[in-house]
Amino acid sequence: MVQCEMCGAETSSPKTVKIEGAELQVCSDCADFGTEVRTESGSDSASTKYSTSSSGESTASTTSAGSSGSSSSGQRRRRDMFDEMDEVVTDYDERIRSARESAGFSQAELADQLNEKASFIRKLERGESLPSDTIRRKLERALDIELVEGGSAEDAEWSGGDATSGMTLGDVVKRKD
Repeated sequence: MVQCEMCGAETSSPKTVKIEGAELQVCSDCADFGTEVRTESGSDSASTKYSTSSSGESTASTTSAGSSGSSSSGQRRRRDMFDEMDEVVTDYDERIRSARESAGFSQAELADQLNEKASFIRKLERGESLPSDTIRRKLERALDIELVEGGSAEDAEWSGGDATSGMTLGDVVKRKD
């Protein structure tokens, strides 16, 4: 008998499930919290296939990729919710306040125009709250300002740099011995 790594229950047939990025041996009750991981049979590599009971498409695409002989061409990078998020500039509070003042609006007038509360505009201008994407777009339209950083192609994927770059983490860190 094996113990479920999630709830601790004894189980005779644990399932390997990917939950929050970690592969766990869980009981059948806890298996619903993640995506079941099945190892491909007939393949020499240690690649795994993630499947849910409702997605027949991923099984078909993985099977066709496995039959072509190249397992890396069929695997795609899993999309992350952060890939599509825009980064709000660090001085958004100052930009909002100065644009509002130059447009001649009070906080209450701007709030009425945006159909938001004046207290929320105060929090934005004090830097106590980040604007959501919809409010950010409303502010950009109403005040004719830019609140997102212009991401370049370099920001999309980080590369570690080369060994000849000069500075290392050890050059920056101060030890407290």
